[in-house]
Amino acid sequence: MNRKAFHIGMIGAGFISAYHIAGLQEAGARVTVIAGRDPERLARRAAQFGIPRTTTDYREVLADPAIDAVVIATPDYLHREHATAALEAGKPALLQKPMARNSAECRAIIATAQATGVPLFVSFMHRYLEEIEHLRLLLDRQVLGRVHSVRQRNATPGADWAAWFYRKESVGGGVLLQLGVHGIDLLRHLFGEIVRVRAATALMIKERILADGTVVRPNAEDLVIATYEFASGLIAVHECAYAEVAGTDRYRMEIYGTDGTAWLRTERGRLAYYAPAHLGQPGWFAPEIRTEQVGLRQHRHFLDMLSGAAPPDNSARDGLVSLLVAETVYRAAEHGGWEEVETP
Repeated sequence: MNRKAFHIGMIGAGFISAYHIAGLQEAGARVTVIAGRDPERLARRAAQFGIPRTTTDYREVLADPAIDAVVIATPDYLHREHATAALEAGKPALLQKPMARNSAECRAIIATAQATGVPLFVSFMHRYLEEIEHLRLLLDRQVLGRVHSVRQRNATPGADWAAWFYRKESVGGGVLLQLGVHGIDLLRHLFGEIVRVRAATALMIKERILADGTVVRPNAEDLVIATYEFASGLIAVHECAYAEVAGTDRYRMEIYGTDGTAWLRTERGRLAYYAPAHLGQPGWFAPEIRTEQVGLRQHRHFLDMLSGAAPPDNSARDGLVSLLVAETVYRAAEHGGWEEVETP
């Protein structure tokens, strides 16, 4: 299919920008300008991907009539400012997760999108991993029977490239808002609405040394253990950690149903399932999973939504709901019991 060669502006030149730029270029877009605060980092990123123009003022990107849309991958505390400005300038935006520091900021961004009529999307990259699509087919065909419980883990040693990750005022929370929102979105994407939460949180590593030698004393949690009750009755346990030396390969998910079990990104590989009735024999089966360029699937979908080749997704609302669930986790941890999730 011939697709318009969209001209995309990149706002943010940090760690995650490389993922977005590579995915956009592989999908056929032209990233023609990148904005950021550090001229040296901008120059390195532009040279890495052959981006012709850089600027330290993101407003120049928004004022450029040649730019069709923007990707916003700046620190969380800047999301509301940058997303609102992009929408008011008429630029469709793909906003890096978490959508903002709290649900109030998310609502403000969504209100601007609704008032301007400009498309807004939130980037949840884990939805586009190939094994997730394969799993959705298994669930649609009820290969596992009725799913009754899930274990989801999101764990890393913690970001070592920027101090703002560990400041509650910059992020809105700790590991739950930085890493755990991936798991919250993936669980909702696969299993529907979360209606109640119980949780415990802790700060285990009181002092960190970043890659450049900066000493950071975090003021938000680096460990979360949450239990979610879904509208379907399913129960999920979600573990998030910024305190594991090895961590997970993006995530680890174990799914248990009446007729089978599926494990994703475990010692059994990216996806393996045990479903004797479906397979006609006992034992685990690991399907062959085709792998594409990291980011290609997500950014191809983004461009298709911009062109009208695909209907707009609901990721902006999902970005808000992920924050509402996270805020419920914090309330549950504080109060020590079940807390209801607000419905937007």
